[in-house]
Amino acid sequence: MSAEINKYIIRVYALIINPDKEILISDEFQLNMRMTKFPGGGMHFGEGSVDCLKREAIEEFGQEIEVLEHFYTTDFFQPAQFFNNAQLISIYYLAKFKEPIKFKVSNKAFDFKAEQNEVQSFRWIKISELNPDEFTFPIDKKVVNLIKEEYCSYT
Repeated sequence: MSAEINKYIIRVYALIINPDKEILISDEFQLNMRMTKFPGGGMHFGEGSVDCLKREAIEEFGQEIEVLEHFYTTDFFQPAQFFNNAQLISIYYLAKFKEPIKFKVSNKAFDFKAEQNEVQSFRWIKISELNPDEFTFPIDKKVVNLIKEEYCSYT
Protein backbone atom coordinates (compact mmCIF):
# COMPACT_ATOMS: atom_id res chain seq x y z
CA MET A 1 0.00 0.00 0.00
CA SER A 2 1.23 3.44 -0.84
CA ALA A 3 2.17 5.69 2.07
CA GLU A 4 0.38 8.51 0.24
CA ILE A 5 -3.04 6.91 0.70
CA ASN A 6 -4.44 8.21 3.95
CA LYS A 7 -8.24 8.16 3.69
CA TYR A 8 -11.18 6.12 2.48
CA ILE A 9 -13.90 6.99 0.02
CA ILE A 10 -17.03 4.90 0.50
CA ARG A 11 -19.60 4.51 -2.24
CA VAL A 12 -22.89 2.61 -2.00
CA TYR A 13 -24.79 1.07 -4.91
CA ALA A 14 -28.21 -0.46 -5.59
CA LEU A 15 -28.59 -3.69 -7.50
CA ILE A 16 -32.19 -3.56 -8.68
CA ILE A 17 -33.35 -6.66 -10.51
CA ASN A 18 -36.78 -6.86 -12.12
CA PRO A 19 -38.92 -10.03 -12.59
CA ASP A 20 -37.53 -10.43 -16.14
CA LYS A 21 -34.03 -10.93 -14.66
CA GLU A 22 -32.86 -7.55 -15.88
CA ILE A 23 -30.72 -5.24 -13.77
CA LEU A 24 -30.93 -1.46 -13.74
CA ILE A 25 -27.74 0.37 -14.71
CA SER A 26 -26.83 4.03 -14.93
CA ASP A 27 -25.08 5.78 -17.80
CA GLU A 28 -23.65 9.10 -16.64
CA PHE A 29 -21.48 11.98 -17.64
CA GLN A 30 -19.58 12.99 -14.51
CA LEU A 31 -16.14 14.49 -13.92
CA ASN A 32 -15.92 15.21 -17.66
CA MET A 33 -16.19 11.56 -18.68
CA ARG A 34 -18.76 8.94 -19.68
CA MET A 35 -19.31 6.17 -17.18
CA THR A 36 -21.52 3.11 -16.97
CA LYS A 37 -22.14 1.92 -13.43
CA PHE A 38 -24.76 0.81 -10.96
CA PRO A 39 -27.01 3.50 -9.44
CA GLY A 40 -25.68 4.98 -6.23
CA GLY A 41 -23.04 7.32 -4.95
CA GLY A 42 -20.84 8.60 -2.19
CA MET A 43 -21.52 8.19 1.50
CA HIS A 44 -21.42 11.36 3.62
CA PHE A 45 -19.89 11.57 7.09
CA GLY A 46 -22.50 10.78 9.73
CA GLU A 47 -24.50 8.63 7.31
CA GLY A 48 -24.91 4.85 7.36
CA SER A 49 -24.61 2.83 4.17
CA VAL A 50 -28.34 2.03 3.92
CA ASP A 51 -29.30 5.65 4.62
CA CYS A 52 -26.82 6.72 1.94
CA LEU A 53 -28.41 4.42 -0.62
CA LYS A 54 -31.91 5.62 0.23
CA ARG A 55 -30.77 9.24 -0.15
CA GLU A 56 -29.06 8.47 -3.46
CA ALA A 57 -32.28 6.83 -4.72
CA ILE A 58 -34.26 9.98 -4.02
CA GLU A 59 -31.57 12.09 -5.71
CA GLU A 60 -31.15 9.87 -8.79
CA PHE A 61 -34.60 8.32 -9.31
CA GLY A 62 -36.83 10.80 -7.50
CA GLN A 63 -38.40 7.92 -5.60
CA GLU A 64 -37.82 5.59 -2.69
CA ILE A 65 -36.29 2.15 -2.69
CA GLU A 66 -36.39 -0.67 -0.19
CA VAL A 67 -32.98 -2.08 0.64
CA LEU A 68 -33.33 -5.86 0.77
CA GLU A 69 -29.93 -7.30 1.64
CA HIS A 70 -26.20 -6.81 1.40
CA PHE A 71 -24.67 -8.29 -1.74
CA TYR A 72 -20.97 -7.37 -1.75
CA THR A 73 -18.35 -5.08 -0.20
CA THR A 74 -14.98 -4.51 -1.81
CA ASP A 75 -12.57 -7.16 -0.56
CA PHE A 76 -9.43 -6.02 -2.38
CA PHE A 77 -7.36 -2.86 -2.42
CA GLN A 78 -8.65 -0.33 -4.92
CA PRO A 79 -7.13 3.14 -5.13
CA ALA A 80 -9.73 5.82 -5.81
CA GLN A 81 -9.63 6.84 -9.45
CA PHE A 82 -10.36 10.52 -8.90
CA PHE A 83 -8.40 11.12 -5.67
CA ASN A 84 -4.65 10.50 -5.39
CA ASN A 85 -4.61 9.88 -1.65
CA ALA A 86 -7.64 7.65 -1.10
CA GLN A 87 -8.68 4.02 -1.08
CA LEU A 88 -12.11 3.23 -2.50
CA ILE A 89 -14.55 0.91 -0.73
CA SER A 90 -17.82 0.12 -2.49
CA ILE A 91 -20.86 -1.50 -0.87
CA TYR A 92 -23.60 -3.11 -2.99
CA TYR A 93 -27.13 -3.92 -1.81
CA LEU A 94 -29.98 -5.71 -3.51
CA ALA A 95 -32.90 -3.30 -3.56
CA LYS A 96 -36.31 -2.76 -5.09
CA PHE A 97 -38.59 0.17 -5.76
CA LYS A 98 -41.38 0.77 -3.26
CA GLU A 99 -43.69 1.94 -6.07
CA PRO A 100 -43.79 1.52 -9.84
CA ILE A 101 -41.00 3.34 -11.64
CA LYS A 102 -41.80 7.01 -12.28
CA PHE A 103 -38.64 7.99 -14.15
CA LYS A 104 -37.58 7.46 -17.75
CA VAL A 105 -35.83 4.18 -18.55
CA SER A 106 -34.13 4.12 -21.94
CA ASN A 107 -33.27 1.29 -24.28
CA LYS A 108 -30.00 2.88 -25.36
CA ALA A 109 -26.82 3.87 -23.57
CA PHE A 110 -26.12 7.50 -22.69
CA ASP A 111 -29.60 8.67 -23.62
CA PHE A 112 -29.15 12.35 -22.84
CA LYS A 113 -28.87 15.41 -25.03
CA ALA A 114 -25.55 16.91 -24.03
CA GLU A 115 -22.42 15.64 -22.36
CA GLN A 116 -22.35 17.98 -19.43
CA ASN A 117 -21.52 17.04 -15.87
CA GLU A 118 -24.33 15.63 -13.75
CA VAL A 119 -26.43 14.10 -16.58
CA GLN A 120 -27.65 10.53 -16.26
CA SER A 121 -29.86 7.96 -17.95
CA PHE A 122 -31.01 4.51 -16.88
CA ARG A 123 -31.55 1.24 -18.73
CA TRP A 124 -32.33 -2.38 -17.99
CA ILE A 125 -29.92 -5.10 -19.14
CA LYS A 126 -30.65 -8.81 -19.00
CA ILE A 127 -28.36 -10.36 -16.41
CA SER A 128 -27.41 -13.05 -18.91
CA GLU A 129 -26.17 -10.31 -21.26
CA LEU A 130 -24.17 -8.32 -18.71
CA ASN A 131 -20.61 -7.71 -19.84
CA PRO A 132 -18.06 -6.49 -17.27
CA ASP A 133 -16.13 -4.72 -20.04
CA GLU A 134 -19.07 -2.33 -20.53
CA PHE A 135 -18.68 -1.03 -16.97
CA THR A 136 -16.28 1.78 -16.19
CA PHE A 137 -14.94 0.88 -12.76
CA PRO A 138 -12.99 -2.19 -11.57
CA ILE A 139 -15.20 -2.99 -8.58
CA ASP A 140 -18.35 -2.86 -10.74
CA LYS A 141 -16.68 -5.28 -13.17
CA LYS A 142 -16.17 -7.75 -10.31
CA VAL A 143 -19.77 -7.29 -9.15
CA VAL A 144 -21.06 -7.99 -12.68
CA ASN A 145 -19.30 -11.36 -12.57
CA LEU A 146 -20.70 -12.10 -9.09
CA ILE A 147 -24.23 -11.24 -10.25
CA LYS A 148 -23.89 -13.49 -13.28
CA GLU A 149 -22.61 -16.34 -11.07
CA GLU A 150 -25.50 -15.86 -8.64
CA TYR A 151 -28.35 -15.42 -11.08
CA CYS A 152 -27.34 -17.23 -14.26
CA SER A 153 -26.55 -20.52 -12.59
CA TYR A 154 -30.29 -21.00 -11.95
CA THR A 155 -31.52 -20.28 -15.45
